[in-house]
Amino acid sequence: QNQRRPFTLRRRSLAPPPVKPSSAAGGSATPSQRHHHRPKPSKQQPTMADPPSFRRHPLPFSIDLVRWLPSSASSGRLLAAAVHDPSVPASSRLSLLPLHDPASPLASLPLPSRPTALRCSPSVLAAATSSGSLHLLSSSFDTDSAVSVPGGAGFHVGPVRGLDCGGEGWVTAGEDGRVHVVSDGGDGRVVARRVWDGKGMSGYGAARWASSAEFATGGAGCGVQWWDRRKGDAVVAQCKGVWGRGVATGMVHSIDIHPSRKHVCVVGGSSGTIFAWDLRWAQQPIPLSGVGLDETAQPLCESEVWEVLFDNYTQSSDIISSVSTRILPVMLCSEDGILAIVEQGEPLPRKR
Repeated sequence: QNQRRPFTLRRRSLAPPPVKPSSAAGGSATPSQRHHHRPKPSKQQPTMADPPSFRRHPLPFSIDLVRWLPSSASSGRLLAAAVHDPSVPASSRLSLLPLHDPASPLASLPLPSRPTALRCSPSVLAAATSSGSLHLLSSSFDTDSAVSVPGGAGFHVGPVRGLDCGGEGWVTAGEDGRVHVVSDGGDGRVVARRVWDGKGMSGYGAARWASSAEFATGGAGCGVQWWDRRKGDAVVAQCKGVWGRGVATGMVHSIDIHPSRKHVCVVGGSSGTIFAWDLRWAQQPIPLSGVGLDETAQPLCESEVWEVLFDNYTQSSDIISSVSTRILPVMLCSEDGILAIVEQGEPLPRKR
């Protein structure tokens, strides 16, 4: 059961392939040339049911963060967006945008500073800010009933980067090294309970619930940490990760945990680093991509990986029928504009 299995990186381009000059000029290839350029079928190459389509919506404001809201047949597809006007100071707000006309917000909630995290649950929309505050808006989108936890000594001092809903409520993790669980206190109130205070020795950049009592956090100087509320407010497992260029630890920007494999999480971070962590082999993180690693993980990008998500759309019989130790496909987006999928494949050719 060797966990360091090679991975194949497949960058899925959404743009149509460029037209070759010979085709544009009306030329034709010889039979041998056509045979040479014919792509070989691959059992591991997933196919999309429908070709991708794009719609451009010019907006009068800048968008910091955007999320899909749970679909509603009555209102159509809706977007939650954290927006601001660069020409107007203190103009940050959380807006509800209809997909058919995103330039006309249905509701807006003013924010005290630029948003740093945005999450949606079936009943609540949550946004965290650079000043350390948390803002909760119910699914009725009544801004008068919004609940806020102000930033400061009692909560977070500085940006809140990690935010997720599940378990006992909302988990927050900030650059100040603090971790909180925010739950319903009744009578329209919320209660923020501090789980950990790193006192500035480490900073957090991501948080994700795994179950009703377990969640994971990641950041700078601490790698990835696994928390279990049933065992007290302490870390029960920790992974420093797999980082290239001889770096002992890097910055974690994003964590995702598969809904049916709660013991496996995938991590995106600095310098194009992506790795998986299986709690059953807690000391053996699995490299997927990174700069300066060996042939088991090709570098897909060299910039920051802002978000990673398990790809629940791709259907592959090879993966579904495989043993449970195999890592499922992972989607990623990076600072240099790369959208890609990394998935386990055949051994990669050794570089010469």
